[in-house]
Amino acid sequence: MKILFIGDIVGKPGRNIAENNLKNLRKKEGIDAVIANGENAAGGSGLTPQITRELLASGIDVITSGDHIWKKKEIYDFLNSSDRVVRPLNYPEGAPGKGATVIEMQDCGKIGVINLVGRVFMEAVDCPFERVRAAIEKIRTETKVIIVDMHAEATSEKVAMGWYLDGEVSAVIGTHTHIQTADEKVLPGGTAYITDCGMTGPYDSVIGRRKEQILTRFLTQLPTRFEMATEGVEMHGVLIEIDNVTGKALSIERIQEKA
Repeated sequence: MKILFIGDIVGKPGRNIAENNLKNLRKKEGIDAVIANGENAAGGSGLTPQITRELLASGIDVITSGDHIWKKKEIYDFLNSSDRVVRPLNYPEGAPGKGATVIEMQDCGKIGVINLVGRVFMEAVDCPFERVRAAIEKIRTETKVIIVDMHAEATSEKVAMGWYLDGEVSAVIGTHTHIQTADEKVLPGGTAYITDCGMTGPYDSVIGRRKEQILTRFLTQLPTRFEMATEGVEMHGVLIEIDNVTGKALSIERIQEKA
């Protein structure tokens, strides 16, 4: 089984390149399923029901998220009703939606997806290390193919999660920092890992925002409006090959597609 994980989709530029490139990429690489982090798909921060429907129609099978999923309140009811969009598992009980899902693909069977959010330099939520075990055990009753989106600021926290879940899941994919790292590997237990799979959006920018405005903020420390950049659009992610029977990863490869 081949699964494409697309890095954080940022705004309309990110949505457009995903929609335009996915069909050909799926055919060229023989991709069976596509997972994408979409927490910044609406104007660079948040997600709406309409944009969610557009992303799913473009060929994305599951949308993960992170701490920005709460920016647009209209997504709350959608989270409660959809099995194709997940919010971080380790938010306290009572938060809208769910942090894990299992979907059945037409040609390759079931895949499980778990979304986690880190705590280092981020909000004080429940411990992702403690919460993830129960979700894995539940999903394993249906499938051994399990992909974890570890949405975190600190490299150390993401690396630690990779080692913690090595042999327990098919892949641990880091998101949130928008810059693709070069440490993709299959860990000894058979779990594919990368610290950050990158951003799908405008790279002539500072992680998706107009660089002039970001520079003004750094130089003056004054409140500055951050607007979406539009140039240098690329789609970054990873392609993971997984043994359907064992759930072990066979390979992981970085993907960089230009508009």
